[in-house]
Amino acid sequence: MERLMQYVWQHRLLLHTDMTTVDGRHVTVIDPGHLNKDAGPDFFNAKIRIGDHLWAGDVEIHVRASDWHRHNHHNDKAYDSVILHVVDRDDAQIKRTNGEIIPQMVMTCDSEFHRRYHQLVDRADIDLPCAPYIPGIPPLYLTDWLTGLAYERLHAKADHIAVLLKEYTGDWEQTCYVILARALGFSTNSEPMERLAKSLPLQFLRKHSDSLLTLEALFFGQGGFLDKAPAYDPYVEQLVREHKFFAHKFSLKPLQPLGWKMARMRPHNFPHRRIALLAQLVSSDFRLVHRILAMKSPEEAMQLFTQPLTGYWANHFTFSPGSERTYEALSKASAAILVINVAVPLMMAYGTSHGDENTAMKAVEWLQQLPSESNSIVTLFANAGIRSNDAFTSQALIQLRRNYCEQRKCLFCRLGHRLLSTQAKRR
Repeated sequence: MERLMQYVWQHRLLLHTDMTTVDGRHVTVIDPGHLNKDAGPDFFNAKIRIGDHLWAGDVEIHVRASDWHRHNHHNDKAYDSVILHVVDRDDAQIKRTNGEIIPQMVMTCDSEFHRRYHQLVDRADIDLPCAPYIPGIPPLYLTDWLTGLAYERLHAKADHIAVLLKEYTGDWEQTCYVILARALGFSTNSEPMERLAKSLPLQFLRKHSDSLLTLEALFFGQGGFLDKAPAYDPYVEQLVREHKFFAHKFSLKPLQPLGWKMARMRPHNFPHRRIALLAQLVSSDFRLVHRILAMKSPEEAMQLFTQPLTGYWANHFTFSPGSERTYEALSKASAAILVINVAVPLMMAYGTSHGDENTAMKAVEWLQQLPSESNSIVTLFANAGIRSNDAFTSQALIQLRRNYCEQRKCLFCRLGHRLLSTQAKRR
């Protein structure tokens, strides 16, 4: 409730010309001030006319006036600068530390405004409560918001890369290796894949990159797959011997159960083939960053991940009898997702850290050139009237869903703001 009141005050949605303090003085808000996200009054540097006097100072907002005492503001000199106390319930008189009475005003919100707010925020039984109102939003307004969301998501990914880069003392290839491993897990096995990669640093693996079998033994052994693999399989026997040798030599210990998931999953998506692809990329001189930066198109980058697997994994999905057919490591759709989640953020992070605007812009252009992702989020918004024709838009919709809808941050979503402010203006 208090957050809603702050929102109303900040955006001047329900501030009318007939506002008065509880003792009858007319209130005119010239400037609502700046929202304070730290300790102290809620809004700094407000300008408010109360009666015949113009005041400049801070504004504090509470649901109940008595919250002033409950929060001990009456003993805190930091709140002596408050020129107006805005409340929903006038149940107490409040004063500064020197005993001066602070003007107080009751914020009256329209019942329809409250209804629409709670309809957006509290309807956990509806996936997208704002869906009925989306068709009425101007296309230009919607496009502008989606553009902002796409950039927000891309910069968040680039910031994560910057954190990893600092952790790995500026090693771009090691950073790329970790984010690629996580991306290869897709949404289901991203955490186990990242933990597996971090347990086997790229610098260590490069010393054994001349042997694909050794790399596969290290990955599958550390990932906990060899314990349950069929012992009668000659390939498995080789992996077990190889992993046992290196585990003893380098004191390697298999990770704790990583929680690999394979239930209700198509065989093509089993983690075994993802790990096999990662091993194959490492064995072929893993220097992806500079290769990606030099590429001219996202289709060229997709070829990195659609290469065929060799040896055992060319026609196996798990440690089990193989097929007579051979299969690509990844489908084109999956390869495109890797470009979206690995190549594009890497370019943005690299361009940002090196002041290279062309590389950063190329990251955005690639998203605009790639086809839209196909998932439940894109379908949800398509049913509501927001269609996605490229990866730039689908990334925006994922950002909207994950960071706003699912967290019920309707007050911080431009669509929610539009719906609520429109309602306010109709009063």
